[in-house]
Amino acid sequence: MKHQTENPNSVAMGFTSQLLRLLSLTLTFFIALSSSLSQSNQFCDAGAGVPSSKLLIKGGTVVNAHHQQVADVYVEDGIIVAVKPTITVGDEVAVIDATGKFVMPGGIDPHTHLEFEFMSTETVDDFFSGQAAALAGGTTMHIDFVIPHKGSLTAGFEAYEKKAKKSCMDYGFHMAVTKWDETVSREMELMVKEKGINSFKFFMAYKGALMINDELLLEGFKKCKSLGALAMVHAENGDAVYEGQKKMIELGITGPEGHALSRPAVLEGEATARAIRLADFVNTPLYVVHVMSIDAMEEIARARKSGQRVIGEPVASGLVLHESWLWHPDFETAAKYVMSPPIRKQGHDKALQAALSTGVLQLVGTDHCAFNSTQKALGIDDFRKIPNGVNGIEERMHVVWDTMVESGQISVTDYVRLTSTECARIFNIYPRKGAILPGSDADIIILNPNSSFEITAKSHHSRLDTNVYEGRRGKGKVEVTIAGGRVVWENNELKVAPGTGRYIKMAPFSYLFDGIDKRDGFYLNSLQAPVKRAKSSS
Repeated sequence: MKHQTENPNSVAMGFTSQLLRLLSLTLTFFIALSSSLSQSNQFCDAGAGVPSSKLLIKGGTVVNAHHQQVADVYVEDGIIVAVKPTITVGDEVAVIDATGKFVMPGGIDPHTHLEFEFMSTETVDDFFSGQAAALAGGTTMHIDFVIPHKGSLTAGFEAYEKKAKKSCMDYGFHMAVTKWDETVSREMELMVKEKGINSFKFFMAYKGALMINDELLLEGFKKCKSLGALAMVHAENGDAVYEGQKKMIELGITGPEGHALSRPAVLEGEATARAIRLADFVNTPLYVVHVMSIDAMEEIARARKSGQRVIGEPVASGLVLHESWLWHPDFETAAKYVMSPPIRKQGHDKALQAALSTGVLQLVGTDHCAFNSTQKALGIDDFRKIPNGVNGIEERMHVVWDTMVESGQISVTDYVRLTSTECARIFNIYPRKGAILPGSDADIIILNPNSSFEITAKSHHSRLDTNVYEGRRGKGKVEVTIAGGRVVWENNELKVAPGTGRYIKMAPFSYLFDGIDKRDGFYLNSLQAPVKRAKSSS
């Protein structure tokens, strides 16, 4: 029998073909981030959502901030083209059946800290893992805080630009201001006019690190007003917190409970009141981040009742958790709840929920700032060294739905307003974001009100090894997330790729600035000054 000899060229070609196939498979990777103790398991498909640029979401209840209707949503090339009943399409269009479910704008988280260097360490979630977690939870855009580098806004912005190159969903930036001089003043102008930043944050806490004094706060508020940029404050009295920390250490209280005891709600209320009054003095809008207490909320309510433009942002943790966890006998468990301002005593959570449902507070963030148990252990002998921060970027949409909608405190349209639309309006990106309207970006979620969810560190998509909502169950599950027209979360599978996210520039002079000039004019006309006086003839 005659044996055939393989052609060396064909062998080489077969090997090459297999090698190319292997390389192709290597380049395409799945992310279905599932955390373990040290690191999450990440499976990512770089081709997620790419096969069809045309998509029809059929038969769902389409919900916007002020209206809901049963309708189809047709998407082409990442943009919503039509929203109306019974849209007919060809076979080339991918179809998702949303019958019996809510079709809503993707969530926008106004307050996150990804890849944030803080307290001698760095958050474990970067712009890829943090955003991937967000998408699994129904959030399709977030606004992160740029921290200046040695006081330089420009250097800080450039550093965050590099960090965000791995992003997998749309994002924007706030900018922190940590010192004041003419260079910073000029850089603020550059950030607004060229870099797409329309908000600046001032820390009234973290003495010796990020904290600024009232003189700087006033200069910053004045500059914000002239640029049409929104002034934001972390409102705690940093000097008093510093004294409170020393007092706890003197009393021998070194554990996580000392964190809460050293910065009581009265210090958050005082700083909130001070920031509100200084903003009123300058006549500029003010945004108070992570409102955690009745004390701060009541100051905001009082200011808004008087007609002042003040926005209050509670965060998911403050709405549903209470401080008793900080007294847990296990350090690792207690430390994971350390954040600033602290999670408060039971009762503050319900009051913040009520304020959200009645319009005293306007939107919900997370302050997602993820430090793992090893990092938290840096403060095992001194609570002052525990890195401050909790998770929430993935959990927010489910926690708010279950806590606020399922309880009957807010409507489905309110939910869209609080988790997406109002943020888009405040930061001047509506209706590109925060709406399901023709011309809006196709950032869409499909929520099944009859499905249930459970939150655990084992199943979440953050790189964290813990979760402050551990074991929480509820109704209302995001079953599909669509970002930029791409289906990135479906059937409990996450399909995203680094580098697919876009930086969204945000223009100055949002609706909060409407009428500010008229109020200035009214003030000047009311002065009845300067008084003309006759000079003395003596």
